[in-house]
Amino acid sequence: MFVDEAKLTVRAGDGGNGLVAFRREKYVPRGGPSGGDGGKGGSIIFVADPQLSTLADFAHKRLFAAPAGDDGGPNNRHGKDGGDIVVRVPCGTLVSSNGEQLADLGVAGAQIEVAKGGRGGLGNQHYATPIDQAPRYAQRGEPGEERVLDLSLKLLADAGIVGAPNAGKSTLLSAVSSARPKIADYPFTTLTPQLGVVRIDIEASFVLVDVPGLIEGASKGTGLGDRFLRHVERAGVLVHLVDGALSPQSALEQFGMIEGELAQWDGALLEKRRIVAVSKLDLPQGAQTLRALEQHVGHPVHGISAATGAGVKRLVAATYAAVGEARLQRGASSARAPILSPRPTSVTAGVSIVREGGAFRLSGQKLERLAVMTDLRSSEGRDYFERVLARSGALRKLRKLGARPGDILRVGSAEIVFS
Repeated sequence: MFVDEAKLTVRAGDGGNGLVAFRREKYVPRGGPSGGDGGKGGSIIFVADPQLSTLADFAHKRLFAAPAGDDGGPNNRHGKDGGDIVVRVPCGTLVSSNGEQLADLGVAGAQIEVAKGGRGGLGNQHYATPIDQAPRYAQRGEPGEERVLDLSLKLLADAGIVGAPNAGKSTLLSAVSSARPKIADYPFTTLTPQLGVVRIDIEASFVLVDVPGLIEGASKGTGLGDRFLRHVERAGVLVHLVDGALSPQSALEQFGMIEGELAQWDGALLEKRRIVAVSKLDLPQGAQTLRALEQHVGHPVHGISAATGAGVKRLVAATYAAVGEARLQRGASSARAPILSPRPTSVTAGVSIVREGGAFRLSGQKLERLAVMTDLRSSEGRDYFERVLARSGALRKLRKLGARPGDILRVGSAEIVFS
């Protein structure tokens, strides 16, 4: 089953909670705080695997969740980290979230952390001071990231065959490679892209893709074109195959229609190296169609017959030469690592405060993370958080804005009473 689109949810593990504990051992006076830190939550990592060719693995499994980190233990014992989840996807997979592209995994082994595990909370050993030598406060673990991702696959092929239904694309692919696509004498026999490896000799080869036939309006969704045209976007060379069974006039109209659909889908497709060929040269009108198309395009056109093998080797040689030029041009510019977008941050390192109805909204990346990791239900946690507000300058800003004891402060999803 060929699947080239998928939607799934990834959920990283939460960090483990820090522990409030004290060392109580015989002959060890004033043992002090000994609460350990929580472990880090597991992350979700996507890796491009050249052994995969479709997104069929995600047709039924749509949730990937990493384990949480363990809580800290007494005697300064660190909680166990949650293990990362590695998800393998085909090379050429585009990863997006909310319409924003996060990565293009176009190279084997390229990887991206799509959901980051939460940090473990600090144990009370970290909060001992000369003034407070027995702190009864420890951090909670940071929640792991959760995202809804859209995956779409663009097949990685050196060359792509485009043309109208029944132009002989699948027959050509089966003649030059080991691929065995379905071949029949009715339109739209090919319903999914077909890949084949064309071997020139032991060390020379290229990958050829055959996409379902294009009809007028394919770029706008008519037929199957809107679903599969993207699979030739990565190809460096396009082989435009025209049906030699048509009359010269009909063949020219078909040629113009396909070129127009390619331009409307993506103008960059017309900038690729294109090789024009006429199929079914063994039919009586094939030679006439070939001559008419050569006069129309103004350069030599390949005539082939997959049934007799005439012209096929010359077409393969020309395609391989064009593929070699495209590879050299692409060269080092091809992606060696995934394209990452910067992670969204709530604000810069500072703190901003705005009125929100009868409350005050505090924003700031560090402050919001701290609010999530602080147990604001305990008096120790609230005291600690207010000390952080004072150190960050937020307390001074609140007073300038007229905040009074009893007012509500909102930080992220948390609410506290200003004292």
